This record gives sequence, C-alpha cells and structure tokens, in this order.
Amino acid sequence: MQNLTNRHLIDQAKAVLRPRKLSGDNTAGDVACALLSFSGNLYFGVCIDINSGIGFCAEHSAIAAMVTAGESGIAKIVAVWGDGVVLPPCGRCREFMYQIDSANYTQTEVILGENRAVKLSELLPHPYDEVWRP
Repeated sequence: MQNLTNRHLIDQAKAVLRPRKLSGDNTAGDVACALLSFSGNLYFGVCIDINSGIGFCAEHSAIAAMVTAGESGIAKIVAVWGDGVVLPPCGRCREFMYQIDSANYTQTEVILGENRAVKLSELLPHPYDEVWRP
C-alpha cells in the first residue's frame, strides 16, 4: 500500500474541488474527497447538493467509486471544502464507511488536518449495529 502523507491526500482532494451550479438551485463540487484504499488505490468524489435532499456527500461519492472498482477497505480518507479546509465526516458518512466494510471501523484513518488523523472508531464510538444490553 502507498504510504501517502496527510498533506498529499489533502492536496489531492483540493485538486478535484470544482464548485459549480447545476440546474435550478442545485450545486456540486463544494466539498471534495480523496480516499486511499487498503490496496493502495486512490479514489475521489465530490458532493452533490440537491434541493429535495437526495444529494450526497463527497465521501459517499469516493466510496462509490472504490466499490465500483471492487474494493471496500479504506486506509485513509479526507474531505476538504473552500480553500482547503479539512472537514470531519458527518455521522451518515461515518456509519457508511463502517457498513461498507466492518474492518474500516478499526483500520481507517480519518484525516482531520495535516498533522492530525484519528481512527474511524474514535469518531463512531457506537455503530448502528452495536447491541446494548442492560
């Protein structure tokens, strides 16, 4: 697997940032994502914001590209906005990463800045399928 720095992945995500207007008041590309798979492949995605609420996050887009290529394991992932502000994944994205491949829970590094990354399990301490017992 490639050992890419957080800075490199942040820059890769920034490179696909291309905010644009779609039809109506809809937009795309305000947030971009770079994902490094367990096997060392890079995947990219952008958000699509649709008024009716059926759009999706940049992380979903990059993960869909990875799954389309036959992979499910995420080694590192980052999302950026604006002039390169790093965004943590929303709750829906955190759960999505886990449900795509349960190994992502302990193995995925979520980049939160050039010098900061945490495991997905730190951001999603109680996944949806966790069983609660009295």
